[in-house]
Amino acid sequence: MKYGYTIVYVENVKETIEFYKKSFGFQHKFITPENDYGELLSGETTIAFASITLGNSNFKNGFVKSEKTGKPIGMEMVFVSENIEADFKKAIDMGATEYEPIVEKPWGQKVGYLRDNNGFLIEICTPINSID
Repeated sequence: MKYGYTIVYVENVKETIEFYKKSFGFQHKFITPENDYGELLSGETTIAFASITLGNSNFKNGFVKSEKTGKPIGMEMVFVSENIEADFKKAIDMGATEYEPIVEKPWGQKVGYLRDNNGFLIEICTPINSID
């Protein structure tokens, strides 16, 4: 078995794909003609977005929708950056909002948190240097 996809349910798939393209440099892999599902080229594991309407059709018991205000849902996407300050600023310039500023952790890694255009958490961090 291998991890295949992360699917995030959003109000506007096409707008979200564009946000991730402009903010983080990902390219789109696939978008349905109905614009209710799309995927990004993001490395080995696909990041996908599906509409709230599609989510409601998949989950008869419903689900918790992310909001731009209030506390975010307790999950995050993590993007590893070699130039964290510039990438963090670019995402903000493209419409992300800062949730927690960039800080250096005791092990030397820099980490900052944003909220995307739907209110989901994004961590941007530097690579972790192995300590042997």
